[in-house]
Order: sequence, then structure tokens, then C-alpha cells
Amino acid sequence: MDETALSLGTIDVSYLSTSADCSISRCKHSSEEWGECNSRPTLFRSATLRWKEALLSRKRPFVGRCCYVCTPQSRDNFFNSSIPSLGLRNVIYINETHTRYRGWLARRFCYVLFVQERDVHKGMFAKNLTENVLNSSRVQKAIVDEASEPSTPGSFVQTDPKAINKVKKKARKILQEMVANVSPALIRLTGWVLLKLFNSFFWNIQIHRGQIEMVKAATEMNLPLIFLPVHKSHIDYLLLTFILFCHNIKAPYIAAGNNLNIPIFSTLIRKLGGFFIRRKLDQNPDGRKDFLYRALLYVHIEELLRQQQFLEIFLEGTRSRSGKTSGARAGLLSVVVDALFSNATPDVLIIPVGISYDRIIEGHYNSEQLGKPKKNESLWSIARGVFRMLRKNYGCVRVDFAQPFSLKEYVNSQSQKPVPAPLSLEQALLPAILPSRSNDTVDESAEASLPNSRDITSEPFRRELISNLAEHILFTADKSCAVMSTHIVACLLLYRHRQGTDLSRLVEDFFSMKEEVLARDFDLGFSGNSDDVVMHAIHLLGNCVNITNTSRNNEFFVTPSITIPAVFELNFYSNGLLHVFIKEAVIACSLHAIQSRRCRNGTSGASPSLISQEHLVRKAASLCYLLSNEFTVSLPCQVIYQVCHESVERLIQYGILLVAEDDQEDVSPSLTDQQWNKKLPEPISWRSDEEDEDSDFGEEQRDCYLKVSQSQEHQQYITFLQRLLGPLLEAYSSAVIFVHNFSGPVLESEYIQKLHRHLISRTEKNVAVYAESATYSHVKNAVKVFKEIGVFKQTQQKKDVILELGTTFLPQRNRQRLLEFVMSFMVL
Repeated sequence: MDETALSLGTIDVSYLSTSADCSISRCKHSSEEWGECNSRPTLFRSATLRWKEALLSRKRPFVGRCCYVCTPQSRDNFFNSSIPSLGLRNVIYINETHTRYRGWLARRFCYVLFVQERDVHKGMFAKNLTENVLNSSRVQKAIVDEASEPSTPGSFVQTDPKAINKVKKKARKILQEMVANVSPALIRLTGWVLLKLFNSFFWNIQIHRGQIEMVKAATEMNLPLIFLPVHKSHIDYLLLTFILFCHNIKAPYIAAGNNLNIPIFSTLIRKLGGFFIRRKLDQNPDGRKDFLYRALLYVHIEELLRQQQFLEIFLEGTRSRSGKTSGARAGLLSVVVDALFSNATPDVLIIPVGISYDRIIEGHYNSEQLGKPKKNESLWSIARGVFRMLRKNYGCVRVDFAQPFSLKEYVNSQSQKPVPAPLSLEQALLPAILPSRSNDTVDESAEASLPNSRDITSEPFRRELISNLAEHILFTADKSCAVMSTHIVACLLLYRHRQGTDLSRLVEDFFSMKEEVLARDFDLGFSGNSDDVVMHAIHLLGNCVNITNTSRNNEFFVTPSITIPAVFELNFYSNGLLHVFIKEAVIACSLHAIQSRRCRNGTSGASPSLISQEHLVRKAASLCYLLSNEFTVSLPCQVIYQVCHESVERLIQYGILLVAEDDQEDVSPSLTDQQWNKKLPEPISWRSDEEDEDSDFGEEQRDCYLKVSQSQEHQQYITFLQRLLGPLLEAYSSAVIFVHNFSGPVLESEYIQKLHRHLISRTEKNVAVYAESATYSHVKNAVKVFKEIGVFKQTQQKKDVILELGTTFLPQRNRQRLLEFVMSFMVL
């Protein structure tokens, strides 16, 4: 094979200050090439884009607008019609035009001059943090309580001054680890170092000027800002501070896990605004709550907010090992909400942040996905990582700041909403799995568990509020994440061309896929000629992709590597695209579930080719509940049935689903939010599939009936969507089969290890359809779902969790029904 054909040495990526997009070319002033593909329409274009081609206009969508239901006033703030047109810029492209000076010396020392001109000084940051925290009434009370510690409940112990002094020393020692001591000089020095480093191993770091303008406008409100980014790499910590520094925005205080509290490195982190907190707040040897540590953390955050400092909190708690956004851990967010309740600050502005990498600096998380324990960070491992980075290039980075919204407005809107208590996963899903259960109705007391007034002092409402807020933020941050070239190429190779394809065909599908992404109002983290971008992505994916030269027309043939680590890595990057198509994939798998059941049982009543839209929506909702730990399809303020209904309508618009002729006048009833809220209890009274197909009730007679387009292009597109969820469904179905042999109480950690070894064994023996179904994250999420729906009940014994079968699934037939339910969605 000609080496020059695969060489990317002639390709460079840069941003012009006036350009809205990145351009892949050596020439700094080359324009973007969007219309380079003139070959035949491919699967994706022909399947869904014909109806919307007039609307595309080759424009990028503006992502990250805040919720118009929960924060309508914030949606109008910081935003105007000119903001989307401000376009993108490359943060690490700095020359003399970014300084006050011109000439040869300015060009040679532009990095130094740029960093020196940034607005950062000691007065911007918090003062007397340690003393203010120690002197607060809450901390003083916690110190006295810990010093007293009555041996028996209700007994009184005289407080010993020596004991109090001992606890004060302990509190001060904790604060030494917790409190950051920001150094403006070190921030400047680090800014210069990062400019050098980032230019050596990233092609560019893209940000949207309009989003930065909204953040700058938010800083002028004299309120604390909370940045909440997705967490994909260790470089996230530095990336956000670097971008804000470059735009004269005050560096935030960064909450970091104490696993990064490493000698020398920890000092650097504290000087840059990082403060270390325990990954588990209660780490007392006896297992009791550490009230002193909680008080110190709470007052520390409250004091930062009182002094109008900015915070950076990673809601996921740890880096995502799957490439998808993980579930929220809202511990620190709850402290921020409590600080607002206690009037420590008049308001807080929340800014979700999306971050996307062509390739993360860690490369992959295959070791942990294969079940190996996570290695502890050390100074040596950090040094090795830096040297490794300097020898490689990691492509492009995209950072998107969502529109800031008022926490106070969000809290007020939630307290005024007449929303019923949320259904547990067991209440929502069990009636679909076991429709014949006699006790398939929800206890009315469950809906009464939340007070009607939704008072902010109510603990149940507070917990629901914080949980919904965390989901809201992560959903917005995830939707703001740009799709990178490696995401599209990995997805196409795994779920469209798993057996390989010609390079020219891969380029055609890539071009069409990027238009699909734009048509769904998601943004791209790249632009340029598709041939060059595809080769760029293949180069970054490295050994995961094989290229061979065929004798036919001297064409290159591209195949994904079939080794387990390579497939795991491709799946990691492919998951960066999953959130774009997830709703349509759910509908496609639900279509298969309905059609496969009809093939097994035969049909009566309705035409075999017709599918009840109401039935399809309910089936899709049940799949969303089943996979709720893997992805989120809706905001907490949305009804999941409405979201599924809208997804069905979208497939009708695409022409993939056709409305039966009798229903053409009313393609799909337009349901208002009030009507959907009235339908909310629907999952409580699930009907079986037989009842759905044979029912003569008026509701079914008024239902809209659909049929699936038989065009080859549409059928191939449905297959692609079904394959996207294939690994998840295979992992869950294999986990259900493994439950059939469950014996006796077992440690949860031990059971997860056994289940993971089982899935790895299936993959190694080539039994698995999708090798990526054996990732460790799928195993953990499957066990979590099983606990939530009652397959397992858990008991706590000291620090261990013991699993045993729940009473509902003790009968073998119920476990069999669970297996049938999961496998009905899976295309084998």
C-alpha cells in the first residue's frame, strides 16, 4: 500500500478569527468545503434527509439553550439573535494580533505577551477561607459535638477543652487539603505552558464565540457561576480553566477527588484553584457519618459562593469509561442548592459544559472495561502520561458552554409545578414485564409521598429537586457535546460496515452521516473535505482499523479490528454519537419487538402489517425505562411518552413509518403537555400484547395505525438503528440468562465479577453477536437495573452489599418472562 495515501503529514487544522468553522488544510486561510460529495445518494441521505434538505442550508445549529419550561426567563437572558452567527475560534491559535504589540519580536514572543496581558490578580479570588470556615457557627457546633461524643444515647458529657483543641487541629488539617490557595503568577505560567503543550498534541481546541459572550455577560451579574462539564479525561480539569483564562474570565475553584492528592502535583493543583474532597464523604473506620467533614465541606462551598467565586463540579464523579455520559452524583450540587436555600447568595448561575475529543489523552479505558482494577494515580504515572502525550497527536477538541440559567428561577418553577411523585423503575417497568400480576397497580400512598405544596423545606421535595436538577444539567451538557470525526467513523465501522467496506463508500456514508447529525440539531466538532477528515479519523483510531489495498480499481478496503480491546475502543468512540440517534433506535427496536411477537403468536383483528401507534409508544417507553441507566432520552420536565410519540412522528416524516390510509387525515394527534400529563399514570395499567392487538375498545378504534416502509433503503436504516442498541440488549439478555443459575446470597462485587467473566467468555468463544456487549460498565448497569426492578434485593452488612433473589422473581417463570421481554427488542 502506498504510504503517502495514509499519511496525514500534509494536513493541518486551524481556525481563522472570522471563520465559523474549522478547516482541515495547510493553508490558514482556506475556506470550508461542504459540498465535496457528488456521488450517488447513500443509505442515510436517501432514508431520512430528502424531506429536510431545503432546511439544512449547510448551517451549524446553536446548541445549549436552556429549558423553556423550567427557566423561561433565563432563556431570554444573555442571548440575542446575533450570538449564533459569531462562529468558532481555535483557542490555541495565538499570534501577535492577539496582543497589543506588532513586529518581529511580538511574533516570536506572542505566547508570553498574550499570557502577560490576561486579567488575573490576587484580588479576584477568595480571602481568609480557612479562618472564615473554622469560625462559622456550623463548624464550631460540629467541633463541639465531635469532642463531646456521648458514649450512650441521651447521656451528657462535659466538653473537655483539650478534646476541643484536638478536634480543631483535625479540622484545620482537613481544610489544608480542602482549601485552594490560588496563585495568579502560577496561572499565568501554566497558561504559557499549556499553550505550548496543547499546540504540540492537539490540532485545535474549538470554542464558540457566542457561548463565551454569554458566559462573559453572566460574569457581569456579580453572582457565583457553577460550571458543570461532562467528564471524559483528566485533561478536563485544566482545559476549562485554560479557556476561561484566555478570555479574561476568573478561574473557577475545581472540585477534585482526593485520589489526585499526590505530592508536588497536588500543590500545583491547589495553586490553580483545585481543592480535594473525599470520593466518599463518610470514611470513618466505624462506618458512622463524619459530621465534622460534612460541616467543613458545606461551609467551605458556602463561603466560596458568598464571596462570589466560580466553581467547577464534575457531576458524574469520575471519568466516563464507556464514552457515554454517566449517571449524576449530586452530592456537591446539593450543597450549592442548600447554600441558596440558606441565603448565602442571592442566586447562582448554572452553566452545563459539553466536551468532545477526537481522541482522549488516556487513549482508551480497555483495562478497566476488561474488569481489571483501576490503577491509582501517582507522580510517576502523570510524568509518563505527559511524555507519552508529547509523542502523539490527539486531533481536535471541542468545548461548548451551554446558556447560563438561574438556579433560583429553576427552584421556584419546580416548587410551583403540580407534578406527581416520580414512579420508581419497578413501578414503571414490572407491569410491562409481568402484565398478569394481580398487584400491578401502584399503591396510592406512593403518589402522596410528596407534599402537595412542594415546600422547599420538605426533604422529599428537596431530594427530588436536586435529582431532577442534576439530570437536567447532564442532559443539556450531553446534548451540547459536538460529534467528532472519530465518533462517526467508529460508529459506521461497527454498526454499518462491520465486515468492512471500500474507503470511497465509507467517505460517502460519512458525508451523509454528518448531515444527519446537523439535521437533528447536534453540532459537529470538525469540518473540511470528507476524504481528508475520514483519513484523519482512521489515523487517530490507529490499530482499531485495518486498511488493505484491493486489486479492484486500486481501491482501499477498510475493516474494524475484531480483537476484544479494539472493539471495546471503537465502541467507546462510537458512543459519542449514540445520543444523536438514541430515540430513533428505541423506536426501531420496539418495532422489532412488536413484529417478532406477531410472527411467533400469529395475529387476529388488525391487519398483520399494521402497528398501533399507541402500542408502539408504550413499547418504546418500556425500553427507555429498561435502559435508563445507559442513557437519557428526555429532560425530567418532559413526559417520556410524549418524547416517544414525537420520535414516532419523526420517523413518519422521514417516510420510514407510513400512516394507514384511513388515518391519513390525522397523521398523529397533537397532544398538549396537559393531555400528556393526564396520560402519566398509563404505565400503571399496562395491557398485554394480546389485549393490544385484539382489543375492541373505543380507544383502540381511535388509535392511529402505522406500517413500515418496505423500501430497501428504509429497511437498511432501521437495521442500522437496531444495531446501535444491539450490544446493550445482548448484555442485558445475557445477564438475565445468568440470573437463571443464581444460587443463594452472594456479595454484589463477587456477583458482578462472575457475570463479567461470563460475558467475556462468551465473547472469547465467538458466541456473542457483539463483542462490545462484554464491557464492565454494561455489567454494572445491568445489575443496578435488576436491583431497581426487584430481581435482586440487597442487604447491607458493614461495608458489603449482599444480593439475593427478590420474591417477585423467585418463580422461574417470571425470570423467563423477563428474558423474553429483553430479547424481544434484540435483532439476532
